[in-house]
Amino acid sequence: MKTVYHKAEERGVAEHGWLESHFSFSFADYYDPTKMGFGLLRVINDDIIQPSEGFGMHPHMNMEIVTIPLEGELKHMDNSGGVGIITAGEVQIMSAGTGIRHSEFNASATTPVKLLQIWVIPQKEDITPRYDQKRFDPTLFHNTIGTVVAPNDASALWINQNAWFSLSNLDKGTQLTYTMRHANSGVYCFVIEGEALAGEVTLTKRDAVGIWDTPSFEIKANEGSRLLFVEVPMK
Repeated sequence: MKTVYHKAEERGVAEHGWLESHFSFSFADYYDPTKMGFGLLRVINDDIIQPSEGFGMHPHMNMEIVTIPLEGELKHMDNSGGVGIITAGEVQIMSAGTGIRHSEFNASATTPVKLLQIWVIPQKEDITPRYDQKRFDPTLFHNTIGTVVAPNDASALWINQNAWFSLSNLDKGTQLTYTMRHANSGVYCFVIEGEALAGEVTLTKRDAVGIWDTPSFEIKANEGSRLLFVEVPMK
């Protein structure tokens, strides 16, 4: 088993008043040559957007972009006709493909929106841009690993890559095994809340560990925890 450990307090930070972002990997003005991604996982941004603020129309191309709201409401619009408001309990995916322009705004005039935005390098380039979102039953994640994004699962959002996004809400003391889908996969385990042991690394809130070169690893919740797993090809 190989691992790479990323502490929450060592992430990049950008504070713009209307936006506070923490970057797990090099992004925008934050650059660390040792943090250019994990396999084909390129970006995990942990954002807080103030009421009625957001990102105006801007372009993306050939990237799979997954957004997971943690609190509040996020409004999305794009030039492919995609439009929607996503809240905690929902997941959104956008394939930028040949090129797409979109905006993201806090839909509330009073409450900040907190979200994770994750970018994965696509399997096929220049596909037709698309947008989708889905609400998931929270029981799917209680003391188990529930898949929300996958290339081959009708109950999850489709992604243009051999990548799987899963969430877990674990009670204290719960122990699970994560089994890799492919021998060349790695998993980036990110603790949204709580404290958990992943493999041999103890993680607290917003810590992460990348794990690869193993068919499986153990997860144990040292306290009530919420975790995100992103499995991607390492090459």
